[in-house]
Amino acid sequence: MATAAEEAGLVTDERAARRVALGVTVVAAVGFAIVALVWVPWQPVAGGTPRAVAADSVFTPLEIRRGEDYASWARLWSLSSLIISLAVASALGFSRWGALLMARLPGPWWVRVVLGVAMIGLVGRLATLPCSVMLQRHRLANGLSNQSWAGYARDLVVSEAVAVLATSLALLVLIGVARRWTRAWPAVGAFVVGAMVVLTSFVYPVVVEPLFNDFVPLEQGDLRSAILELATQEGVHVDDVLVADASRRTTTLNAYVSGFGATRRVVVYDTLVESLSQDEALSVVAHELAHAEHDDVVIGTALGALGSAAGVGLLGLVLTRRGRRLPMADPGVVPVVLALTLWATLAASPLQNGISRQIETRADVDALAATEEGPAFIEMQRTLALRSRADPTPPTWLHWWWGSHPTTLQRVALAESFRSGNGGDPVR
Repeated sequence: MATAAEEAGLVTDERAARRVALGVTVVAAVGFAIVALVWVPWQPVAGGTPRAVAADSVFTPLEIRRGEDYASWARLWSLSSLIISLAVASALGFSRWGALLMARLPGPWWVRVVLGVAMIGLVGRLATLPCSVMLQRHRLANGLSNQSWAGYARDLVVSEAVAVLATSLALLVLIGVARRWTRAWPAVGAFVVGAMVVLTSFVYPVVVEPLFNDFVPLEQGDLRSAILELATQEGVHVDDVLVADASRRTTTLNAYVSGFGATRRVVVYDTLVESLSQDEALSVVAHELAHAEHDDVVIGTALGALGSAAGVGLLGLVLTRRGRRLPMADPGVVPVVLALTLWATLAASPLQNGISRQIETRADVDALAATEEGPAFIEMQRTLALRSRADPTPPTWLHWWWGSHPTTLQRVALAESFRSGNGGDPVR
């Protein structure tokens, strides 16, 4: 048992750590607010974002019904999976079950951390597996996926392994820092975790993405020449445009920009290259080039790093409150941290996705200005929506909480506004 002096020392350390945690939370939150206010385009459309067009002006009644029907079942399985994940994480993190599990794990503290993350991740994955399987069956039945069940299982295993590795590294850092700096750990941990977010964003395109897709340069031809010409016109340096072999798992169309600096890449799905006309494909690429032009990945990374630092500060406030039995330095805290992280991620989703929608709208505006092809943009949005069976009119609260992009009808309205001369000047 601890002596009175040792108990007093622990109390003093916890109070000091709590003060540090409060300071970290405030500083990181202020930093996040500054970056968001300065670099996020809160008014991406000159004159204001136009109101969404009517669904029946873009889609037929049959297309609308198909999109709504597919989305309703997809939401059922996705939301069910989320609820189960929250229930499992809470049961392990906020009850004695998680502590009992961690107490039975062998080895030194760092081994117990990794084993704990793996075990809890496996329990959560198995609990949500029926929902994941049903969602994949739904995709297959609606022609959105052509992936074999062996390929699906392989991706599931790789995703879980990546998640366990990333989570274990973060917790090893936090717990290791807390064991070394009992009072200053929230500050040191916040700095290191923020740096890890930056490093992850930098290496993700060359370390993680190749685990799921193969990438080859877009072949020589009119599309490649037009893309490179468009990049030059927009002042965006592009070493290459890569094509991902997405068709081995999906029939949907997509493109994205990832990484920054030496790892920045513009990627298009092979399904997109094969399915869209050149004008429509250029509208998609112009959108991605706009992200590159504005360094949106860098902005997102900075916000992610500061948000993570604030999260560490809040974690410190929770773990140092009076009556807490497990300090951050104890590996038994793993289930608690995982549960709190999941709930915090859910709570932060509206802010994160609200910022994303503003950035995506700016990219749409820039794409329309660069290509001057409103009709091609509209047809491209229609094709993307049909290929993904998107719900034209998702519930407002769902889109507010989880929608990372404007809806198809909002994006069509923007293109219509641009075509009529009411929205042609992007806000930079």
